[in-house]
Amino acid sequence: MTARAAPGTLDGHTTRGEAMLEFGKKALETIGFGVRYPGGVVGLREVSAGFAANRVTAIIGPSGCGKSTFLRGVNRLTDEFGCEYEGRVILSDGADVLKLNAYDLCLLRGEKVGYVTQKPTPFSGKTVLQDVAMPLKALGVRDRDVVYGRVRAALEKAALWDETRDRLDHLSTSLSIGQQQRLCIARAIINAPEILLLDEPCSSLDPRSTQLIESLIVELAREHTVILVTHNMQQAQRVAEYTMFLYEGTLVEYGLTPVLFSNPSHPLTADYIIGKFS
Repeated sequence: MTARAAPGTLDGHTTRGEAMLEFGKKALETIGFGVRYPGGVVGLREVSAGFAANRVTAIIGPSGCGKSTFLRGVNRLTDEFGCEYEGRVILSDGADVLKLNAYDLCLLRGEKVGYVTQKPTPFSGKTVLQDVAMPLKALGVRDRDVVYGRVRAALEKAALWDETRDRLDHLSTSLSIGQQQRLCIARAIINAPEILLLDEPCSSLDPRSTQLIESLIVELAREHTVILVTHNMQQAQRVAEYTMFLYEGTLVEYGLTPVLFSNPSHPLTADYIIGKFS
């Protein structure tokens, strides 16, 4: 099952208007989603796609193709760059992300859509416990027993509890890079968001830490819908059930991962997969 996407042409090949794959419950749906940076620079063009609940979807494509813009747009983090939006970004409860006010955006990022950046971002001067608990503090959770219990649960889900249970009062920056990234994942999932956005979470990690994160991604999909940006074609095939290919801000192809990699529908997809450009 594959679908071509985005109106217009790419390298002379016509593409179809959208990529709405047939699967069960959708955790997220974008309809004509576009992002424009100040100065008229287009980051994303009319992306229409559905994302299956409790599945891993990988987004691949060359540098500058709009992968990270897509993630940040879904979480409205591109607001800080003064971006303008078009289309709709619909959550499972029917809310349109692009219409949320400042208060609702805080709830979106705190409770509904978790986000993990490419490089680990532990908070300076915070202990492991304080760091992971920051989203709870932002939502006004103060009870120490509640905070401890939820921090422990998040660290367990992030496969980090055994390594930090005796170090909760140590600075989070004292952890190894791989541990810091799992800490960031724990922080992102502490409020049990329906959607977890991962922006190349293994790009700065060693092979062992990468393996740990990949195993964790598969496990996290039991409770979260995971959308993963990656440059690693093998990683996409190892962890993702669905894969989306973006090129120059346009959705070119979207489908089941094994099908997209073994029998791509668009020549651009095939060329990218075999390394003709990167």
